[in-house]
This record gives sequence, C-alpha cells and structure tokens, in this order.
Amino acid sequence: MKQVTAIITARGGSKGIPRKNIRLVNGKPLIAYTIEAALNCPLVDRCYVTTEDREIMEVSQKWGADIIERPYHLAEDNSLSSDVVVHALQELAVEKLPEYFVLLQPTSPLRTAAHLEKCLRGYLEAGVSCGVSVTPAEHHPWKMLIRDGENIRPLKDIQSLEMPRQQLPEALRINGAIYVMPSKLFLENQTFFIEPAYFYTMDAQSSIDIDTETDLKIFEHLLAS
Repeated sequence: MKQVTAIITARGGSKGIPRKNIRLVNGKPLIAYTIEAALNCPLVDRCYVTTEDREIMEVSQKWGADIIERPYHLAEDNSLSSDVVVHALQELAVEKLPEYFVLLQPTSPLRTAAHLEKCLRGYLEAGVSCGVSVTPAEHHPWKMLIRDGENIRPLKDIQSLEMPRQQLPEALRINGAIYVMPSKLFLENQTFFIEPAYFYTMDAQSSIDIDTETDLKIFEHLLAS
C-alpha cells in the first residue's frame, strides 16, 4: 500500500476565534487532534504543519509534527489553501516530492485516524484522481432560493420546493476534513477536486467544523459525552 504525506494548514491570524488552532480544548490544543489523527494513521508516513506563526510551530512540534515555514503573504485572510499547499509541496520537493499528499484542516478535530485510514484505503483502491470527504447536507439545496439581480428564485424549480425531502435525491456536501490526491497531479492543476473522484462519507457529528465559539462548545460537549 502506498504511503501518503499529511499537510496540515494552520495560520495564526484567525478572526472568528483568536489563536484558534492552539486553543486548548479538554486540555489539548485544537491542532493536536488533527496531528494525532495523521500520526496514528498507518498510511501516513510524514506529518507536516505549514504555518507562519512561531507559537503554532512550537505547539505542533511538541505534538510530533514537522514544520514547513509559510511566507506571510500566504497567511492572510484571503490566502487560498491551494496556494499554501503548492508552497508546501515545493518545499518538500527540494528533498523529495511525496507521491501522494492528504490535506487536513485543524478545524475538523473529530476526523480520526480511523476515518483517515478508511478514506485513504478507499481512494487508493479506487485508482481515481482525488479523494474527498463528504457528509449528508443539513439542508437540501433544491429547497434553497438564490438572488438573481433584483429577483429571488428557486435554485432548481418550484416543484422541488414543495416536494417531501424523502423524495429528493440524496444531497451531500464537502465537509473539509480530508482531501487526497497525487502531488504531481495537484501541482499541474492546483485544485483539490479533479474527476473522477472518490467520496468518503462521514457522519454529521464527525464532520463538525470549528469556526465559532459555539462550535467549540459543541466540540467540548461531544468529547465529554
């Protein structure tokens, strides 16, 4: 089975929750949950955190990750994850470009080593371009409205707005927990989604994304229970 290098993106300038990536949750920094998931997955050979922040570097190294120093211009509010991963892979390529990488965001702390292993095995066995984790959509997109200039109209049609949810096709959303693909393919296209794709479904609870203080409280409650 092929080995995969984990890349964890963690900048220091979080606005919604200051110092979010190293915020202590049940006595452990938030980023540590993701580092542990990577290090405990048998298909992950190395785990790197890319960051511009010295304190995040120190915390990440303490929990077992290697560090890629990110330029400050790639750690701004409008910086793209794709640009950050391009830089990380270019830095790794100085020694050796990993055949595969998996992008893990520290805001998905309930994505475990077991989730990661199942996703990676499924992706590698499928032999497709990329692998992406998904979860059932909380609200069906066909029940939504969009603003079109001065008008508001159904995303699909009026009939879909009135149909019972059970009669609609299953809707899934990308949960941001796991992205995997060959490094060379990513560098050529600089996107995390290339068809054909393998989709790994996670339950809603494991798909929690930490963006607000409320999300942190929910995460703490889930850990306690």
